[in-house]
Amino acid sequence: MTVDTELQGRVALVTGAAQGIGAAVAALLAARGARVVAADRNAPHAGVTRLDVTDAAAVEDLTERIERETGPLDILVNVAGILRPSPVLSITDDDWAQTFAVNTTGVMHTSRAVGRRMAARGRGAILTVGSNAAGVPRTGMAAYAASKAATAMFTRCLGLELARDGVRCNLVSPGSTRTEMQWSWAGEDFEQRAVDGDPATFRVGVPLGRIADPEDVAEAVAFLVSDRARHITMHDLYVDGGATLRA
Repeated sequence: MTVDTELQGRVALVTGAAQGIGAAVAALLAARGARVVAADRNAPHAGVTRLDVTDAAAVEDLTERIERETGPLDILVNVAGILRPSPVLSITDDDWAQTFAVNTTGVMHTSRAVGRRMAARGRGAILTVGSNAAGVPRTGMAAYAASKAATAMFTRCLGLELARDGVRCNLVSPGSTRTEMQWSWAGEDFEQRAVDGDPATFRVGVPLGRIADPEDVAEAVAFLVSDRARHITMHDLYVDGGATLRA
């Protein structure tokens, strides 16, 4: 069996890596040869470094430590995110603020710290995991959708600014995926409901007839941070089984 080592020797930081999509991304990048620093605000076991992306000083400190102890960062994957569903008219100020603090400002913190160093070296890939909710309205998800939409535009602007420095910035936007975050708000029976769609909440189904596994998203991430995607930047790749009916 051929072992895929296309990322051999690359140094990668993956946030939100304790579970779900982040854990799948960290595992796949490592399997393809990268030296991965997995970071998460909740670090439940050895091998995951504690990092709160809302803390700019902590982000800067970890970035400096990785560069000093592991090597220059070639890859940053922003996965850390939270979801606090609520109708707009009853959302709390704290839920709104915390959603943006993690999903948008946190991405800015990590991208700024790592991107500055990548630009100085003239190479690198920054990948942010967004959501198809950034492009399609969802009832009860205004804060999440708005934060992801803001992050998508931030990533494109970052990619535009860093293009001449040889740093590529892209997004992967999943739809419904088998993760703890999905189960925590949608319930264990959400898979069939997601596939079927729900006219009462203006939600279409999933044409491919299944929701994503975290590994499906990780494969898209691994492609976009690899040299196979060397001429792709400012792109937003939807990985949602066609759920958004997006052109």
